[in-house]
Amino acid sequence: MVNEPTHAPLLSIVVPVYGVEAYLYQCLESIRADIPAGESDAVELIAVDDASPDGCGDMLRAYAAGRDGVRVVHLSSNVGLGLARNAGLDVASGRYVWFVDSDDWLPPGTIAAVLDRLRQHQPDVLMLDHLRVHEDGRREVDASSPLLRGITGVTRLADQPRLLRVQHTAWNKVVRRGFMDELELRFFPGWYEDIPFSHPLLIGAEKISVLDRVCYLYRQGRQGAITSTRSGRHFDAFDQYERLMDWVARKHPDERLQAELFELMISHYLVVVGNDGRLHPHLRRDFFHRAAAHYRRYLPTGGYPLPPGATGLKHRLVGRGDWLAYSALRQAHRVAGRLRRPGPVAADGGSPAVDEEPGRRADNAPTRSGAPTPERRDALAGGRLT
Repeated sequence: MVNEPTHAPLLSIVVPVYGVEAYLYQCLESIRADIPAGESDAVELIAVDDASPDGCGDMLRAYAAGRDGVRVVHLSSNVGLGLARNAGLDVASGRYVWFVDSDDWLPPGTIAAVLDRLRQHQPDVLMLDHLRVHEDGRREVDASSPLLRGITGVTRLADQPRLLRVQHTAWNKVVRRGFMDELELRFFPGWYEDIPFSHPLLIGAEKISVLDRVCYLYRQGRQGAITSTRSGRHFDAFDQYERLMDWVARKHPDERLQAELFELMISHYLVVVGNDGRLHPHLRRDFFHRAAAHYRRYLPTGGYPLPPGATGLKHRLVGRGDWLAYSALRQAHRVAGRLRRPGPVAADGGSPAVDEEPGRRADNAPTRSGAPTPERRDALAGGRLT
């Protein structure tokens, strides 16, 4: 819309905007005010108004007026987060692209650190650390953040396989635009759009750089965020994993990565089905059975490393499609949790909603013909299924 760059910037920051009137200015200013002196030509900010129903469109027009390096795309109808990111990508001119969500923000010093690392390593993917910020101001280290420690220089996933388990979002990765085009990656419609986009980045990258520094502040508990919204649209996760599995089967088939991805996928489904804040009680059984169908469809022929403890037991129950046993186990855990930690109870009698998305990243998992036998599924009890 405004202020076309005169020179191609090093970094394009794409911010999709919808229903975030209370947070938008903080997000935009955390980017623009953080650009170092003399680096204004190196960064462009592209905000995409996804037909936001509040005042975000007008705020973006006012913000872009008179500010070099700020461009606004106004969509005529709401298309959702993934397709709004694509719309920003279509007009981005930078060598690297970073997708920042409009209810989050960057801590001071981030832009300089990112630009420096991009110039120093020229990676395909630059991975960033983040903090979860709760509504009361409490800041929490993500469970996957320690996986970023101690990696210097450039690396590959084959050399640092633990990177597969870092939080799988798009916003903790700065991506070389040419590399993204080589992989033919775009965002798909629907919720959980990061799954078939973010995961392949690490699989295909020849040069991964890790910036072991908090570069992103991830807002928790916002009303309207999908991780805090009860909806049948959480079933979109199944379509997104199918897209991922198809891409990996075609591009990077590998049994070890297939096993790793399978475990992460089932663990993710267990997070969703067990979270009171995401699924209405009457949808939980159907979600469980969809997860069980994916278990049978994608179970690696060579087995996979079964998680320890209660999570491993839940994997076994998904493999058996045993909803009654899973439901009883889930209820027992919630009762025990309430006894240990007195506090508010969710409307359906469960515990309050939590957002403990597993730190996971995708890999390849070619689809298999034929479902595993019950005996094969039962073999999960031994730890690694073979």
